[in-house]
Amino acid sequence: MDIQNSVAVVTGANRGLGRQLAAQLAARGARVYAGARNPASIDLPGVVPLQIDITDPASVAAAAAVASDATLLVNNAGIDTFTDLLDGDLDKIRLDMETAYFGTLQTTRAFAPVIEANGGGAVLNVLSVLSWVHVAPHEAYSAGKAASWAMTNALRVRLAPKGITTTALHVGYMDTDMAANATLPKSDPALVAALALDGVQAGAHEVLADELSRTVQAGLAGGVAALYPQLAATSS
Repeated sequence: MDIQNSVAVVTGANRGLGRQLAAQLAARGARVYAGARNPASIDLPGVVPLQIDITDPASVAAAAAVASDATLLVNNAGIDTFTDLLDGDLDKIRLDMETAYFGTLQTTRAFAPVIEANGGGAVLNVLSVLSWVHVAPHEAYSAGKAASWAMTNALRVRLAPKGITTTALHVGYMDTDMAANATLPKSDPALVAALALDGVQAGAHEVLADELSRTVQAGLAGGVAALYPQLAATSS
């Protein structure tokens, strides 16, 4: 993917990792549509604010019509309701799933024909280490990201013949508003954005942006016992 000559759409570009991705894309020479539910919240120079609410089909369709020259879609918009699956509010659980899975899916469905018509390009899906390991208090968030990981793998096969590569970004905690209360080590979102865009440039299938993501991915082969050692004491 030639980022320098790309036209990128970044969802959730008004803060955190999305803001870094939009800023670095612009710095690398891309034309950038910086998407947010409230475009007035976009304060980056050199980008085009774009109204998009990924949970609203009409908003997504309107954004795809405006950004009709797009060649790169960055699915970054996300939410964590910090809801547990057993006793939590089902409406909050649905909101996590509507954002991470259905919202990302309908945005990809809207922009894939646009990117194909413009000669091909790429999709970057911002996932998480929690796509692979699922812990409190992020149970609903994890379920949504796991579904989005499955969707990413399914769609990358469908999009490849259309000239569209798909890169998945996995990362643990970052120093953003979403992880403000986390006490574990946090990655610099500027560094994560740079690694992600390098991966898109290289056509990488996945970008593992921190040691935690690399460790957890390696542990997948060990099965449930490797990912959840607390269950060892209850197994027979």
